[in-house]
Amino acid sequence: MPSARTLRAGLLLACALLGFAAAFGLVTSAGAQSTDPPTTTEPPPTEPPIEPPPPPTPAPIAFGVLVGGVKVGGMMPYQASKAVTKAYARPLVLVADETTKVELAPGALAAKPNVPKAIRRARVARPGAVVPLDVEVSQARVRRYVDRLGRRFDRKPVDARIELAGLKPRAVQAEEGRILKKLATGRAIRTAFATNSRRPISLAFEIQKPAVGSAELDEAVVILRGSNRLLFFDDAKLVRWFGVATGLPSFPTPLGNYEIVNLQRNPWWYPPPSDWAKDADPVPPGPGNPLGTRWMGISAPYVGIHGTPDAASIGYSASHGCIRMRIADAEWLFRRVEIGTPVFIVSR
Repeated sequence: MPSARTLRAGLLLACALLGFAAAFGLVTSAGAQSTDPPTTTEPPPTEPPIEPPPPPTPAPIAFGVLVGGVKVGGMMPYQASKAVTKAYARPLVLVADETTKVELAPGALAAKPNVPKAIRRARVARPGAVVPLDVEVSQARVRRYVDRLGRRFDRKPVDARIELAGLKPRAVQAEEGRILKKLATGRAIRTAFATNSRRPISLAFEIQKPAVGSAELDEAVVILRGSNRLLFFDDAKLVRWFGVATGLPSFPTPLGNYEIVNLQRNPWWYPPPSDWAKDADPVPPGPGNPLGTRWMGISAPYVGIHGTPDAASIGYSASHGCIRMRIADAEWLFRRVEIGTPVFIVSR
């Protein structure tokens, strides 16, 4: 049986061990030992989430600002961009004359405005500022377009003349010609698109004067080759007609518009440079002269209106190209025509 001293020593050792365990947390409130760390049921502290700041609202463009001539003051940038784009798409009007106008769209010449760049500049511009609109214009396309305009609107001058309307002669007045000034036109088009101007452009032309400025309708001669008739007109009125002889089928009287270039009384006949007359000799004036008593040469070579001693040939195709008349008829006509009188020969 242990002694009292031994019991006291054991009790003191046990108390020392319990104190040691309690100091290092090895004993629970119930005296049980534990190696787990202390736990808690309270949630960890939290802070509210930080939201990003809202994007800045763009400011409107300053009042009075112009972009390419378009008023954009007070507009938001996207509004200004739409306004400038719409205004630039308007067609340019080209005026050729009082009755002819042409619309030219910028896209037809690949003209491209740099709208975003202009709007960026407008956003920082002071009130009332004028912001230019940078535009790219194809010079090659402008040149080709102006060439097409020239082919459309250029016209040659028209000489005054006498012409036939059916079988009736009439006077046609002269008309000026014109040639488009291409360099000036191309420059004006490029400038209009570069500055966004849509003022109408009047096309500039170089005027071409006709060689014959006027024509007065006095007397005129119309020869119907198919029916062997000659019509004489004065002031566009038929005065008289005559039976004539015209050229053989092998030597036809030439068709066309001519004029009288030679008048002779009692002419000599000279053989023309043709095979049928190569052995012939000149014939002086007189009863046997094949030209009769009057010769009215026309602008067709070796062809004229003349009298003939062979009245039986009248009404037939019997000559070597000339127009034969009875001698009395040729003398009547001779007194009423002059150098320059128009002569029309038609197939009817």
